[in-house]
Amino acid sequence: MMTTGTRRSLAWLPVVWCLTRLLLLLFVLKVYVFPGPDVTSDVHVIYRGWYEVLSTGTFPLRDVTWQYPPAAALAILSPGLLPFLDYGTAFFVLVCVTDLAVLALMTYAGRRPGRSLRGAWVWVIGVPLLGPTVYARYDVMVTAVAMAALLAGVRHPKALGALAAFGALLKIWPAMLLLAARSRSAWVSALVTGIVVTGAFALAMPGAFAFLTFQRDRGTEVESLGALVFHVARHFGWQGEVRLNYGSIEFLGPYVSEVSTGALFLTGAAFGWLVLWRLLARRFEEHTLADAAFVAVLMFTTTSRVISPQYMVWLVGLAAVCLYFPGSRMRLPVVLVLVACFVTVLEFPFYFASVVAGDGLGLTLLFLRNGLLVAAALLAARALWRATVPRTLPAPVPAQPVRTDETAVSS
Repeated sequence: MMTTGTRRSLAWLPVVWCLTRLLLLLFVLKVYVFPGPDVTSDVHVIYRGWYEVLSTGTFPLRDVTWQYPPAAALAILSPGLLPFLDYGTAFFVLVCVTDLAVLALMTYAGRRPGRSLRGAWVWVIGVPLLGPTVYARYDVMVTAVAMAALLAGVRHPKALGALAAFGALLKIWPAMLLLAARSRSAWVSALVTGIVVTGAFALAMPGAFAFLTFQRDRGTEVESLGALVFHVARHFGWQGEVRLNYGSIEFLGPYVSEVSTGALFLTGAAFGWLVLWRLLARRFEEHTLADAAFVAVLMFTTTSRVISPQYMVWLVGLAAVCLYFPGSRMRLPVVLVLVACFVTVLEFPFYFASVVAGDGLGLTLLFLRNGLLVAAALLAARALWRATVPRTLPAPVPAQPVRTDETAVSS
């Protein structure tokens, strides 16, 4: 039986969703102009250009901004499903439909006994906090696949594996959903799905793996944690520049490669911690799968050489699934991530000129946003460790002495 609070949530969820998503659509369709740089140019220029190349049956082999695994082609080609609309409008409509599907999934799942509608509310509130950028990238589509994988994973490990592998072929990071998977069938399903889908793209379209080279050559993006070094260093005479490079605004100049290497080292350290956690974890509950995925993606996002605003929607989606489980230990980190989303829309696109210039306002916003992510990552990792790793591993049971025939006779 539903409580009064649950009925109120069910009534208000679609209302808030409709109002906030209408506002997002009005912004991306240019009915109202959101302050700052035009966030829809990626769709109208870059995505549309990729669409034209992909429609010929090949990947964008000479475009260094194509840094995505092969299944991303499906997202870029998807506006072709609505030929009666121009490319940009069709893309925005499909992202909105995907957003609605996530709401329906989270609402349906949250009504089950022992579940919570808090996850649906995290999604409804978190997405619009990122502003129109969230509808002008294909990350909502990827996040929807990841959320479906985690929701299915509790009872259907094969579905978890298949969806996680497909998500990884859309944008790599959903591979981390398998971190806490304990069923062998989940890993087998992921392997089979990955091989089949990758093989299909490799046979059907040349250049399926060109993205690996383009991704390797990226530098330090101006919004990343490592970029704070150069934002501060510019005020002390650092001789470098900020320029569009490999599809994002990056720092170029002395010591950039060293800082980028440092970011990779931090990512490697995060991976090592996750491996250690997986080896030592003993207490697995139904929410551990989602909690571990949230921690992993949060750690990798925070330490990345690039923290684009759309990356935050990954964290919003995983945070929503965490709070779908009432027993999740991620409540405080989720709140910090939601606050970071609001700061993110201020630093991009609202005050992005200040961020690029590295003035006082830009530095304040970056330190605040990245500081919130660091704090959320540390708190989330600590909560996951405490919930799953015993303080002392069980001592080995001492071997019982074996009675020999002589002792048996003498007794």
